[in-house]
Amino acid sequence: MLDSSKNQAIRPLDRINLRLSPETFEAIDQARSARPGNVSRNTWIAEAIKEKLERDDALVDDQAIERKRHA
Repeated sequence: MLDSSKNQAIRPLDRINLRLSPETFEAIDQARSARPGNVSRNTWIAEAIKEKLERDDALVDDQAIERKRHA
């Protein structure tokens, strides 16, 4: 039997539930307050996810280059 949630298309902006500890929320709020202006938790978390994905992409690229050097 197929899980119908896997077949649903992701909308341009989709909502998820995210469980984080109170300590994590506190750390996020401290980081947000250190920035100029008013940055929402949602914006801060979205930026953090984007940065992580970019770092992972760069790591994969670096690993591919390293493999080519040793090939």
